[in-house]
Amino acid sequence: MSQRTERRGIHVDQSDLLCKKGCGYYGNAAWQGLCSKCWREEYQRVRQKQIQDDWALAEKLQREEEEAYASSHVAHGPAAAGHASLAPFSKFEEKKTNEKTRKVTTVKKFFSPSSRTAAKSEPPEGKSASPSISRRASFDADQVSKDFVEFLKNLHKPGREIHKQCRAFLVSMSSKKQDLGADELSECVQDFYQSLADRLMSHFKGSSESVDQVMDQVEKYIMTRLYKSVFCPETTDDEKKDLATQDRIRALHWVTVQMLCVSMDEETAEVSENVVRAITDIIEMDSKRVPRDKLACITRCSKHIFSAIRITKNEPASADDFLPALIYIVLKANPPRLQSNIQYITRFCNPSRLMTGEDGYYFTNLCCAVAFIEKLDAQSLNLSPDEFERHMSGHASPRCSGSEDGRPDGGPGVGGAAGPVLARFSHNLQLLSGLSARQEAVTAAALSLQADLLTWTDGVRRDVRHILDRYPLDTKASKASAIDANSVDGENLPAPIKPHMFVG
Repeated sequence: MSQRTERRGIHVDQSDLLCKKGCGYYGNAAWQGLCSKCWREEYQRVRQKQIQDDWALAEKLQREEEEAYASSHVAHGPAAAGHASLAPFSKFEEKKTNEKTRKVTTVKKFFSPSSRTAAKSEPPEGKSASPSISRRASFDADQVSKDFVEFLKNLHKPGREIHKQCRAFLVSMSSKKQDLGADELSECVQDFYQSLADRLMSHFKGSSESVDQVMDQVEKYIMTRLYKSVFCPETTDDEKKDLATQDRIRALHWVTVQMLCVSMDEETAEVSENVVRAITDIIEMDSKRVPRDKLACITRCSKHIFSAIRITKNEPASADDFLPALIYIVLKANPPRLQSNIQYITRFCNPSRLMTGEDGYYFTNLCCAVAFIEKLDAQSLNLSPDEFERHMSGHASPRCSGSEDGRPDGGPGVGGAAGPVLARFSHNLQLLSGLSARQEAVTAAALSLQADLLTWTDGVRRDVRHILDRYPLDTKASKASAIDANSVDGENLPAPIKPHMFVG
């Protein structure tokens, strides 16, 4: 128990995030710890070596064939001389046979089940999605094209040249994407980025800010057009990795902030709000098409995490606090197609964004978090192997075991095990219960008031009837008659007034 109470947390040295070649840029686990620049150099070196080895092997086989033919010619003597004249024709026949075999193999491959699936997989992209989604994607692509053209108008002549090169590159990629793998497609895109950036650098006379602005628009235009064909291609195992990562994260749903030593108090409303926003941003990454937009989601998620830690600790968050919190957010969010999104960013993002800046830093930490989740074990969570296996199998959970596991801070751990969503759900239920009780009280008071009004009305009516019954109205006829009545005697009336005339 004393060993388990020593909380050691998750610590990654900042030097581990940098390129292993020591160039100073951020490395990436997908590139074997190298930055994009060093990885491309290493990839080209290995590929060039492979080409040289293939040429050496071909030359060796050719020499062995020539030596075998020469030895056969010496052994058979004159008979071989007759066959020597047929050698060119036999080689022609062999070449023709090989060509036929290659064509047959190609046709068989085309009509094989896997090829049919691959051939049908692109057109049905519209079938897999609803027509409204397809129309929305087409509208987005058209809008991006319009925005790109409007942006290039400000560059005048260079803008027209950039648009021409981008269009030519898209045409060439449309013819290559069926034959090239993901790495080759990535190499083509990165080569285009590099060549265009070099030309822009000479045009803008070394203004890296202007070059970055243009390259961001170029990336947005290019990758919006290529997204369907290069994201999670069938030639890779990205989808298989996505499913494995999702299953792994589901199996780790029981991990709490206490196990990861995360400095976030989710009971605080502002911290809980930042956690929810971070989860939303990391999930939203999958809906973006442009690598830069996916990186922006990762950056926003990371900033919300830093805010949550700062509010909890009342001091600026450190890098040692950030990585465990990011791991916790990934476990709670379980982002869709996480591996595919990471590979897509790695392959097709502008390399300058991944090597430097906050985008590169946060993306490198995300790659570290995913690698940690894949290798997470009992020691990482400060648990015994038996406890870890019980949690993984579902026979135990922090909410049920509580202090029996010997966990420090057992009380908060139980509350934190429910997570911010369940805590907020419980709080909302309490509010609803209070509102329901208040509504019932108001309804009862309204019914009571209605009954009182009815009782008061009936009482008033009874009192009025009682008074009328006790004091009935006795109306007597009036003896005075009207002056213009027919029975009026006019004798007592004065004489009428006569007009007088005055003569002046």
